[in-house]
Amino acid sequence: MKAFRTHPIGVDQGEAVLFSDFADGGDMWTGEGPRERCSAITFSQPFRSAPVVQIGVSLWDVDTSSALRAEVTTENITKEGFVAVFRTWSDTRIARIRVNWTALGEVAHEDDWDIS
Repeated sequence: MKAFRTHPIGVDQGEAVLFSDFADGGDMWTGEGPRERCSAITFSQPFRSAPVVQIGVSLWDVDTSSALRAEVTTENITKEGFVAVFRTWSDTRIARIRVNWTALGEVAHEDDWDIS
């Protein structure tokens, strides 16, 4: 559990296309075996500390001739942003992926003092 102090709480949201490999024959569409794509996401303004981030797939365009194998996760969450990660493996063919995300955490307030 992440506990917040008495600071204001901010929510930031967004969407990002992680890749679109169908048009140019990229490896998510044409390859086999383990494959990964990462995309850096920047928050609209920094949080006071690393927020909680929820990520999900908002669009997937996939080939249905094989099993759908996929993992969508976040890595390296900081006050300023995070990395969205998509992984697949075996003979799964992914044409494109778009994710949506929500970040929730403490934000600065105009009355905050910086005593450093």
